[in-house]
Amino acid sequence: MNPVEIKDLPGLVGQEIGVSDWLQITQERVNLFAEATGDHQWIHVDVERANREIGGTIAHGYLTLSLIPFLGKGLLNLQGVTRGLNYGSDKVRFINMVRVGKRVRMRQKLIGAEPKAGGMQLKYECTLEIEGEQKPACIAEVITVVYGG
Repeated sequence: MNPVEIKDLPGLVGQEIGVSDWLQITQERVNLFAEATGDHQWIHVDVERANREIGGTIAHGYLTLSLIPFLGKGLLNLQGVTRGLNYGSDKVRFINMVRVGKRVRMRQKLIGAEPKAGGMQLKYECTLEIEGEQKPACIAEVITVVYGG
């Protein structure tokens, strides 16, 4: 995408910002997330049991959600930004599980842009797609605030 200045963001509302590259979900990433969060449920970390009972381990829903900043990096070429802050989420839905070994990517659409506290509050619809599957892993409305210099 071409460079965009903060003041021009309201004109992009309703447009798809971009689609990220694919990212493979590995068991190592799932295990590290389990360590970081304390969520060691067997469906995520017990490979033998998960293979036997549900056909393999699955990523945590919140791991999938936490990939939004990483997958979104570089989708919008914002000029003059000195800092950005996560502000929150309005809606998050985990629609489909991500099996370890699958690849995910994010499709991002700008659905809101309005001035806030000396910056610009941006709301995105983020759809995390699973390669080869119809239903996405997650659809989330996330809010950030960006500030210029």
